[in-house]
Amino acid sequence: MSETFVDLGFVTAPSGVVVLAMASWIDEWPRVGEPLSVRAAAAARAGGGHLQEWEYEAVAVPAAADRPLAVRATTAPSVFDEEPTIATLEVELGLPWPAGADPAVPVLLGDLPVDRGGMAVGDAVGLDAWTGLEHEPADGLADLSYWGRYGKDAHERFGGEQLPPHGGDEGPYGWLDLPVAEAVALEAEISTWQGGLRGRGVATMVEKHVDYLRFRRAGLHHPLHVGAIEVGGCRVLGIDWDPGDHAVRHHGGRDWGQAFPVTLEADGAGGTVLRWTIPPYEENEDD
Repeated sequence: MSETFVDLGFVTAPSGVVVLAMASWIDEWPRVGEPLSVRAAAAARAGGGHLQEWEYEAVAVPAAADRPLAVRATTAPSVFDEEPTIATLEVELGLPWPAGADPAVPVLLGDLPVDRGGMAVGDAVGLDAWTGLEHEPADGLADLSYWGRYGKDAHERFGGEQLPPHGGDEGPYGWLDLPVAEAVALEAEISTWQGGLRGRGVATMVEKHVDYLRFRRAGLHHPLHVGAIEVGGCRVLGIDWDPGDHAVRHHGGRDWGQAFPVTLEADGAGGTVLRWTIPPYEENEDD
């Protein structure tokens, strides 16, 4: 039976190297040695390969530098809530299948766990510019949200809008696109709010507009939590996971055997694709 793919968008790779990486750690690679782009280029020269340093993991492969590269996926019902989740992620590389290689035999590059913070697909050099949680946002803006047992009482006092939910039925209150200093000051005011409650039962969060937040926000309304952003002058796709689905299906990652094969495969039309396959969940009968 043929697979049914859904289109997720496209990425660009002007460096000629595409990376599928755990989004939580992209900006951390230089702290433990060479930048991600240097490691990825070396893997690509060998035809592709798996990169790992501590908890940081990625797969890098050569790709066409002169065209958009389509990204698509097959889906399967989540074991958490039966909503669609990614079962196969496929990236068109724009390169011919190697002459003399058997198109019926995939080339195993390694495996990857599903990062709780999502995955990113994009150009290796472009991703060197990725900003994580410890960076300052290029636009100087941040989102402020608050929620909890006394969230509605705090809303009456401070205002704000009902923000879109992320992995739940009801979103928090808050504000989008505030100047960072204003967001930090307002968070401090809410956190120390007296009102007879002393802030008990009100949790707050300031999220600066770094790339890590931008991709998650871009995919907030996508059924598969996929969002496109520009990083380092390149179009990057970020793929988030529903927290409930991740907790049931992928919690523990590699340490619990939850790492899934990444291969190079023939696309049936003479081309090559990068494929990440997440097999169906098999519940232990003793659970």
